[in-house]
Amino acid sequence: MNYELKRTNPKSMLNKGTGFLAGYTHSLNPYTGCSFACSYCYVRRMPVAMFRQQEWGSWVDAKGQAAELLRRELVRAKGKGPVTIFMSSSTDPYQPAEHKEGVTRSLLAAMREEPPDFLLVQTRSPLVTRDIDLLQALGSRVRVSMTIETDLEAIRKHFTPYAPPIGGRLKALRLLKEAGIPTQATIAPLLPSSESFPQLLRGIADRICIDNYELGDGSGGKRTRSLGIAALYEELGMQQWYESSACKLLYDRFTDVFPADKVLISQEGFAPG
Repeated sequence: MNYELKRTNPKSMLNKGTGFLAGYTHSLNPYTGCSFACSYCYVRRMPVAMFRQQEWGSWVDAKGQAAELLRRELVRAKGKGPVTIFMSSSTDPYQPAEHKEGVTRSLLAAMREEPPDFLLVQTRSPLVTRDIDLLQALGSRVRVSMTIETDLEAIRKHFTPYAPPIGGRLKALRLLKEAGIPTQATIAPLLPSSESFPQLLRGIADRICIDNYELGDGSGGKRTRSLGIAALYEELGMQQWYESSACKLLYDRFTDVFPADKVLISQEGFAPG
């Protein structure tokens, strides 16, 4: 999606982990806004998006001096106790702007110098493989969680036309796994998929996280309902995938392929450690 890029100078980088992310001491967002513009993104109904009064996905703010700020904040935070970071909660750290801006890479470099106790990198972009060297440096302190909502490319295009193709994400997971980096495939939200979906992830994801709108949008599904996402399922005649029962369907399919303790639901799957 075409977007307007601005550079900002925030006063801090780390935010306190609250709500859905209460298991983390902090969240970290290299950017404000996200040009992937996923139709179901709950951030569309959060103040950061609504106060902007611009179409979600049409603007992105890159945070300046991010690494320097983070380095100082990490030193202070680590002096108070364990530090666990979720990157990112309201943007994709590897959206297209990262190719040129490199904010996320600079943050990883800072964390290599001042490593947190745990970092979860949440993305849907194959660009994450560019930073394999920095991720390897964090060892067992990091996990890369790749969003793969479906194995059907036509479905992906229907819901998220500006997001990376599924094939690229699968390849990225494989490269991360081969590099010895802990991996997770996150099926969130639940889009229509085939029965063979679990087999595609076998051997390239250490674990699976399944999350739906009701559990994962931070408002019991209220934010998602306000976006009218159900209509996108109805257009395909696949309303059943919008229902909460789809979560059990996916869970059963994946536990036929993965050990049950490696198939996690919602908040448990995003938890640190």
